Amino acid sequence: MRDKPTLRIPFGILGLLFALAVYAVLVAKASDLIAGWHVLAQTVAYIVLGTIWLLPLKRFLVWMETGSWRIPPNA
Repeated sequence: MRDKPTLRIPFGILGLLFALAVYAVLVAKASDLIAGWHVLAQTVAYIVLGTIWLLPLKRFLVWMETGSWRIPPNA
């Protein structure tokens, strides 16, 4: 655990909000293309796009807490 507060957490939260906003705009722009697909293909596309942002989240949260991008072996 940290003994002193750091600016990583507030900057990390702001960075995460910014990155999610950019990702949301990209997905919204892609919706024009996806709208012409079959409804099942649209469903799969939106499920994938809705969960893909979670992939880098663990490393990002570890960085916010520890300052290192490496995931500890006991995590």
